[in-house]
Amino acid sequence: MTEEGPVTVESLEGGAYWRVFLDRPKGNILDREMFKALTAVFRRAASDTDLKALCLEGRGAHFSFGASVPEHMPEHAETMLHAFHGVVRTMLENSHVVLAAVRGQCLGGALELVSLCHRVFASSDARMGQPEIVLGVFPPVASVLLPERIGRGNAEDLCLSGRIVQADEAQRIGLIDVLAEDPSQAAFDYAKEHLLPHSASSLRYAVRAARHGLRERLTTELVELERIYLRELMATGDAVEGLQAFMEKRAPQWKNR
Repeated sequence: MTEEGPVTVESLEGGAYWRVFLDRPKGNILDREMFKALTAVFRRAASDTDLKALCLEGRGAHFSFGASVPEHMPEHAETMLHAFHGVVRTMLENSHVVLAAVRGQCLGGALELVSLCHRVFASSDARMGQPEIVLGVFPPVASVLLPERIGRGNAEDLCLSGRIVQADEAQRIGLIDVLAEDPSQAAFDYAKEHLLPHSASSLRYAVRAARHGLRERLTTELVELERIYLRELMATGDAVEGLQAFMEKRAPQWKNR
């Protein structure tokens, strides 16, 4: 077991399989420190020639409540967004198979990370959603990634409504690949049967090939969505009001501008 700040890594099968834990229960909030730690883990993985698959998990009852709301405020938003998108880009460049084992809540930025994984295993108590619009903002990564994973109609439903779906609906629309009583064990069993028998080198090339178009598209489109988010959205009063209202635990008072 090794630690990278708030992220813990457990190496199994002679180093061929890593369990990567978001290790700040109960919420496992994604803040700049968590992003920095995740980036470090994926960079370390990139140099490990024996590693074949990683599994992202949340310590405790929940995968993650999502990104830190205070770090979304205008004075922190650019640093936070660049740190988060740095994790996304590092994951895309990594070329290892990444699985996800989800229990409980998996919201906002957490769902964006999970949606980037190759296969998602979840328990029946999983709850997934992109609630950013409720706070007056939008999810840049999900805006590009979710249509690829679950189709444009389902993606726009989640991003525009902010609603949270239960596990059965999440599986039906494609957010979850496998429902299991123990998603961590199910992910490991899948990797042991279907991934670990293969060459680590050949798996990396297969991942690169399978994700080539997605990597190019997501990298390019994120630049423009970051600009819209930081230079346009965050200049509106409603974006700040929505975030402030959430932190003050009150209903937002929209001015529609």
